[in-house]
Amino acid sequence: MQTPWEYRYAHRTQRMIDLIIWELLKLTEQPDIISFGGGFPAPEVFPLEKFREACNIVLRDHGAQALQYGISEGYRPLREMIARHTARFGLEISPDHVLIVSGSQQGLDLIGRVFVNRGDHILVESPTYLGALLAWNAYGANYITVPLDENGMDTGKLEGALRAGPKFIYVLPNFQNPTGVTLNLERRKQLIELADKYGVPIIEDDPYGQLRFEGEHLSPLVVLDSEYRGTNHGGYRGNVIYMSTFSKLLAPGIRLAWIIAPVEVVHKLVQAKQAADLCTATFNQMVAHEVGKAGFLDEHVKLICQTYHERRDVMLEMMSELFPPEVRWTKPQGGMFLWGILPKNIDSSEVLKAAIERKVAFVPGGPFHTDGSGKNTMRLNFSYSTPEIIREGITRLGLLLREQVGKGS
Repeated sequence: MQTPWEYRYAHRTQRMIDLIIWELLKLTEQPDIISFGGGFPAPEVFPLEKFREACNIVLRDHGAQALQYGISEGYRPLREMIARHTARFGLEISPDHVLIVSGSQQGLDLIGRVFVNRGDHILVESPTYLGALLAWNAYGANYITVPLDENGMDTGKLEGALRAGPKFIYVLPNFQNPTGVTLNLERRKQLIELADKYGVPIIEDDPYGQLRFEGEHLSPLVVLDSEYRGTNHGGYRGNVIYMSTFSKLLAPGIRLAWIIAPVEVVHKLVQAKQAADLCTATFNQMVAHEVGKAGFLDEHVKLICQTYHERRDVMLEMMSELFPPEVRWTKPQGGMFLWGILPKNIDSSEVLKAAIERKVAFVPGGPFHTDGSGKNTMRLNFSYSTPEIIREGITRLGLLLREQVGKGS
């Protein structure tokens, strides 16, 4: 039965779709399902005691302020803390360059509100983060894609894409979601140079950059851009808008992320945020500041990386042992995901249906592509499950994939 509301939906809703990852998360409520589908951090590394102490301190010392509305830009001591941390990796900014948002997804949505007109083209990696596509589809975005390989975006194919005149470039340079690959230093520099040549700004989405457990740290694009353009002592030049989050460093439930942008862009994003939710939760911001202000995050990230390193190694070991030789996969040096590539004649969404019957789940790779390709790909999360559960889940999935590949041969 149709309701009168169905005739009143805005045209933009025609491009809205269910987020398959969140639909799969419902499976985690079933205790017998092993899910590699979500982008969940390991609950074992949540700093529960630190949060408990911080909540008590905030309520005891600043209770009235913590439970009140805050300014739209965000709690200033938290923005100051982010600015100090940013200076450690070579970028000098002020708190006025920082906007606190209610999770990275809100940041992506605000960028869409401020920058994307219907019909605008955005240059993205292929595959790219599904959450960004969902945010910008509602504003009528179209996409220009550049393929990935084990070294990140193939910048050798970037110049032709830039000639199409995209509004901006969206890139996840570190342990990319969904593939887990990292943009190497040579390509980072080439990306910066070509973006400058064609006058196209960059959105750098970096939720996983601190979760490196192998290899050398690579400077963020926002730092390389400032160095390339010539700076007075590393100052922020503004061609790159940088995004990151506390979801992967502390806990996703506090819904806190930040955007670094030119002051005038922050002002415009603030206007968009005021229309959305007025301000990010003051209490959450004050607690996060209390947790992170004394250098706790530096030690806590070491624990996270140690945990994820072990879990990635277990998953890679089990895949090497049990997956059929026709299946390939990435070997990320950090982050939370790896990417599987099945034979071209196998549709991972059909494999998922059979996998759920075996009580194991993953995310099919097709939705991460904007052009309908990638049906033979899959994303696996290694951060959430314990090593024992990973062993059992990959055992189930490996047996299924051997059957599926055998049928297709």
